[in-house]
Amino acid sequence: MPAPGEIRSSCWAAQKLAEGPSVAAPPVHRWHCADRNYSLDGERLFLRFDIGADDARPYYFLSRSAALQAVHLFAIDSDGSVRRASFPAAALLNARSGGYFKAPLPEIKRTTRQIVVAIDQPSHHMTLEHARLTSSDKSERPQRVRILILLAVLCGMVAMPIVFNAAFYRILREPFVLWHSALAFSLVMTIMLSSGLAAELFGLPAMTLSWMATLVFGLTIASGMMFTYSFIEADRLHPLLRRALPWCAAWAIASSLLHAAFPFVARPVQSSIYTAAFTPVIAIFIWSMIDALRRGSRAAKFQAIGYAPMILVGLIRLVTGIFPSFQSNDAMPLFYLGCAWEVLFTTMGVADRFMAIRHQRDRARTEAELLERLAETDTLTGLFNRRAIETHFDLYRSEGFDTLAILDLDHFKRINDTCGHGVGDRVLRAAAQALRHDRNMRAFRIGGEEFVLLLRGDDAEARAEQARRGISAIVAHAVPGLAGPVTASMGVTRFSMNDAADDAFTAPYERADKLLYEAKLAGRNRTKTDIGNKRSPDKATPCLFNAESPFHGQGQLARH
Repeated sequence: MPAPGEIRSSCWAAQKLAEGPSVAAPPVHRWHCADRNYSLDGERLFLRFDIGADDARPYYFLSRSAALQAVHLFAIDSDGSVRRASFPAAALLNARSGGYFKAPLPEIKRTTRQIVVAIDQPSHHMTLEHARLTSSDKSERPQRVRILILLAVLCGMVAMPIVFNAAFYRILREPFVLWHSALAFSLVMTIMLSSGLAAELFGLPAMTLSWMATLVFGLTIASGMMFTYSFIEADRLHPLLRRALPWCAAWAIASSLLHAAFPFVARPVQSSIYTAAFTPVIAIFIWSMIDALRRGSRAAKFQAIGYAPMILVGLIRLVTGIFPSFQSNDAMPLFYLGCAWEVLFTTMGVADRFMAIRHQRDRARTEAELLERLAETDTLTGLFNRRAIETHFDLYRSEGFDTLAILDLDHFKRINDTCGHGVGDRVLRAAAQALRHDRNMRAFRIGGEEFVLLLRGDDAEARAEQARRGISAIVAHAVPGLAGPVTASMGVTRFSMNDAADDAFTAPYERADKLLYEAKLAGRNRTKTDIGNKRSPDKATPCLFNAESPFHGQGQLARH
């Protein structure tokens, strides 16, 4: 039923362009008044609008925007007089109804009884099916403004994922985040081009908006396919279906590009062919969703729900666009609802996938850090090992550690030989307990019975000596039954923070090692240092080993 103030066509006819758009043609027998199944076989299609004496005077011809060459308008009075106006496609104006064009009618008098519209080379049935006369395009303005405001809000809502995805992508550089942004952007463009927002904002010609909408529709389908391709988990979609999705994206873009660039190549059937071209795309997408859901894809659950209205829109357009018995229907209200629905659920899906992937990466990073820590930890004592100090020495230097000490347990080999390696291990663990690091000291087991300390602070040397002296008491408590106390010798040096990076650890280590050797030569159980360019006095704690002790060193000068 026509809306108030609107007049729908009563008859239609077709003829060739060479016959000329005169009112006398086509002949009466060519008019179809009972058959509303419009055919595009003719090069020029005529629509006849009968105006009753009581009808409101129309002033505009409105119809759906689609490729055409020209529109000719004829106002016929009761006395047979005719007034004519012609408009090439580029001159047609945008109507306030989204996706419609308008053309002002010739002068309408009280005696005007018919309006005949001749459309040259119409490319879509909707241009004929939605044609009407209206008394004023401005009569829809109050309602239309409210609709445009709602559509603008919808555009803002659909565009929000682009902002979120920008933040997501900085943290998680996954391609599906970019494709989701591309999908959101193309949906915004589709809403603007099809609703009239673009016409209001940018004043683009009606036919320009028409071919732009065709291109953007292809981009929307393509970005949706690529989003699915990159979004579904790697092991939750059959490889053949996954490989088919990029081909579907390329097919959608190619089909839309060809249809927008060459709308008249196979004009009578081109729109139907173009619509039918998306049949395999929809079929593969539905098949992919079913397969992914069957394989337990969590991402597919969000997509299946989010895309449901869009799939329904696609099926409606497909059925009504292919079968001539149905009036063409692009289901735009459902499409707008589907945009909001799709954004809601796919954005939830992206956020869910983001959290899942981040959790996986955090877990993998934690495991890697744990493995690295294990690789840098001495399993017997729990102290850091040589790899740790060599790897992170620059970091320690930057944190102010500027003193290095090497400790070596005296006569440790004899403990292993006499008491067994089990007791020796207990001694090493007890010694490590005495060297447990604090905020100003880091302890490392370099190998065997040799330990390294890194210290910072003005009292670094004194605290190193305190730790060395504490070894005897802690070992005696932890490993009772030893024939004598376990002591340690130590060399201490201070290194410059300006030492070359490639020699930062080696140089102080070699100096401290030399000092340790001097402490061994001087009788063990003592410290040698080069801090302040002076050597510590050879004040040795009396050794309790005697000649009868199995630990007695009989003049050996080796470290052990």
